Amino acid sequence: MKNWLLAAVLAALQGCALTVSDPRALLPIDSFASLASDPRVWVEPGYEAFGARVAEALPSAIAKVEAAHYLPFARPPRVYVCGSEACFKRYVLTPKLSAAVVPDNRLILSPNLDGKESHRLPALLAHELAHLHLGQRIGHYHSTLPVWFHEGWASLTADGGGAEYATDTRVFEAIRTGRRVNLGARDTPDKRHRAAASNLSIFEFYRQSMLLVGWLKVQDEARFRQLALAVQDNTDFEIAFWNIYGQAPAMRLAGFYDGVLSDNGTTQAAPADPQTKP
Repeated sequence: MKNWLLAAVLAALQGCALTVSDPRALLPIDSFASLASDPRVWVEPGYEAFGARVAEALPSAIAKVEAAHYLPFARPPRVYVCGSEACFKRYVLTPKLSAAVVPDNRLILSPNLDGKESHRLPALLAHELAHLHLGQRIGHYHSTLPVWFHEGWASLTADGGGAEYATDTRVFEAIRTGRRVNLGARDTPDKRHRAAASNLSIFEFYRQSMLLVGWLKVQDEARFRQLALAVQDNTDFEIAFWNIYGQAPAMRLAGFYDGVLSDNGTTQAAPADPQTKP
């Protein structure tokens, strides 16, 4: 049993903005101080100006998430702000992230968002808050909710945040060459189907996932709302999807891919305007 639990923890410590790569992320966070102007923001001492920027962006980001998820936060969110690389690396071991929600639902921001990626702060804050909002209700990571929906919903909520570095055009080109999100793959506690499982780059995967989720919402928001609420009530995604749509996700979302292949312009779900493109 101990070995199984360790495997489950290590599986949860892999991937994108939801996760980290080392169990040390489970260590207590004890190097932050509450920002005087907003007790929801906890800052590495000496970087209060960065914390103030986060506090300024926080109300709008929270409002976006609560509107997109059709529910308020179960508990007031807390954001940890790292002003130094050493601080961020102490808690988030996965390379090249600018923000993360780590085990125990702790949202940590990188100093990148106060420097070279400062323009991404509002969008990435909303993206990570979307993960935190869901995590408060069903746990940090749940294998019954596929990664494509996790990330696509968060990026859609954030108006493209997290998926900025791949355009819709690039995603459509990938689809036309057969590189599609694998909608039939089922995650397990020890295996998550991320970008590589669909032969996509991480940004292509996020962007395509966002367009898939956005298409579902645009086609029938009443049903999408039902799905969102069922997921947040910890219903297995496949079961909830069948109950609401009467089809498997791959069958339902074939309409999205048909639209791309026919180039009829119906696939634009939530485009972003990246300031930098790879």
